[in-house]
Amino acid sequence: MTSRIRLVASGDDEALTELQVRNRDFLALWDPVRNGDYFTVSGQGADIEGALARHERGEAMPWVILTDDGAIAGRLTLSGIVRGPFQSCSMGYWLAEDQTGKGLATEAVRAAIIFAFTQLELHRVQAETLIENVASQSVLAKTGFEQYGLAPRYLKIAGSWKDHLVFQRLNDRVR
Repeated sequence: MTSRIRLVASGDDEALTELQVRNRDFLALWDPVRNGDYFTVSGQGADIEGALARHERGEAMPWVILTDDGAIAGRLTLSGIVRGPFQSCSMGYWLAEDQTGKGLATEAVRAAIIFAFTQLELHRVQAETLIENVASQSVLAKTGFEQYGLAPRYLKIAGSWKDHLVFQRLNDRVR
């Protein structure tokens, strides 16, 4: 098996465009409304460029999720990395519909948590899910996250403000 995640690269624009176009209806349930440019190679290139700029500033870790044969299956990002007394970030991820249910998200989240706690030395990783996103909640439970709250009208998803469950995983090794 290959490593499940790697840093996104500018050359990933075509593969990510293909995934976004093919999974547009599936992902629309869980995403903000996207303009048409997002679903083009230049749109994905701009998204990658922005993600890598945030990475260079130490604000994010933007990865692609890989299948066993190294193909891109989705994305996972640690964003809003905050240092100082907080030492925390937020995690978000998505998979192509035909890659769900195979354990890829669970393995990718585990890899990201290990990186967050060992390489970034963060104290906490937060993740939020729509209330109806039971699959994502299962991934978080399998990887040691605990639900600790409900955020009313937290994010504008599919065109309307949606309530989210809030989860966290604490790093017991960093004191």
